[in-house]
Amino acid sequence: MPSPTPAFDSDANLAHLGCSCGKHAIPEAHNVSQEARLDDIIEKSVMKAVFPNDVQRRRFIKTVGASAALAALSSVLPMGVAKSLAQEAMGKPEKTDLKVGFIPITCATPIIMAEPMGFYKKHGLNVEVIKTAGWAVVRDKAINKEYDAAHMLTPMPLALSLGAGSDPIPFRMPAVENINGQAITLANKHKNKRDPKLWKGFKFAVPFDYSMHNFLLRYYVAEHGLDPDKDIQIRVVPPPEMVANLRAGNVDGYLAPDPFNQRAVYDGVGFLHLLTKEIWDGHPCCAFAASQEFIDTMPNTYMALFRSIIDATDFASDKSNRKEISKAVSPKNYLNQPVTVLEQVLTGTYATGLKEQPIAKDPERIDFDPFPYHSMAVWILTQMKRWGYVKGDLDYQKVAEDVYLATQAAEVMKSMGMKPPSTTYKKYMVMGKEFDPATPEAYLNSFAIKR
Repeated sequence: MPSPTPAFDSDANLAHLGCSCGKHAIPEAHNVSQEARLDDIIEKSVMKAVFPNDVQRRRFIKTVGASAALAALSSVLPMGVAKSLAQEAMGKPEKTDLKVGFIPITCATPIIMAEPMGFYKKHGLNVEVIKTAGWAVVRDKAINKEYDAAHMLTPMPLALSLGAGSDPIPFRMPAVENINGQAITLANKHKNKRDPKLWKGFKFAVPFDYSMHNFLLRYYVAEHGLDPDKDIQIRVVPPPEMVANLRAGNVDGYLAPDPFNQRAVYDGVGFLHLLTKEIWDGHPCCAFAASQEFIDTMPNTYMALFRSIIDATDFASDKSNRKEISKAVSPKNYLNQPVTVLEQVLTGTYATGLKEQPIAKDPERIDFDPFPYHSMAVWILTQMKRWGYVKGDLDYQKVAEDVYLATQAAEVMKSMGMKPPSTTYKKYMVMGKEFDPATPEAYLNSFAIKR
């Protein structure tokens, strides 16, 4: 379980109560009950409703004390009644025993750690997270309802809903699991070929066709003048098999999720060419996904699962928790990796496999932000169309808003005392080229290399 949070001083507590600025979060142990957290949220919400002005609210609380302030409010509006109504509104899960599939990569950290660190239990669920061999298996088991929900790559719910690579089935993505967290790793024999223009004939691995790994690799080599379908070979290899394939010489490199980039360095068979955040800083990678049928037939269970994932992702976003998380997800039934490999990935202080800079530091190598921007979906759709994975006219905005549940994510985050973004669309810089989600076809047509 997560370590208990140390006591906080009364001034910090008083300054925060009811504040919405997002800068005074009260430290909270992540093993407290769901009821306790709900109580805290309701009390703050009532306080804010009575005193909407932050300065006046803090002055009042500091003058009379937090306990006296809440007691005064309770005499007018019994807090017990408000809390009882809120609990009733949330509803009991229709099903508490769930199976959630995952691929053993650090991108799945919140989904995995939520089991050993107690986040599912906190929200009233008994979840078995099941290690799975590859993304096609995850997809098929989710479709066949062997999994109630799943860890998926961010393009997968889009592909499933559009019928790309499988029959069309409405899948939804309520939360992103991680941003950044990938890299291009090359075999040691290619240390003198750091210029991608020298990669003609190279064989690369990616974990799945409908993956950010595939689309970022294609984008990267195309920006260097290579056609990814003609000048290099791209093959699908399950992440756990990538290091072995690199060692055997079956591939020259891969754009992969961690920890398998770092594991190649740890095993002495490869080096980190670059982190994918150097291609697009803040790009999405993996996600929590569920079928529309699951959401419709088990709404309370779905919301409890959703809140568990948001809660765990929020905990993982705090970099001071990363070493503790590394230990929690390292065992054989989870990532099955040395703790030191996971710490290098999650803390951002890592070995590169390069003599000129053997150790690098980048705290943003991987981060955890659950908000599923619609603009992320639109970018992915432009790349799916660019390389022929979808054809014909595409209503980018409708598909993005049907599949990526940004509005619901914002509501859940607010209900849990978090501050979601104020917009679901924003512009991005990808290798120095601006992407405007308002003009996806113009962006698509601007590329010289495409299908």
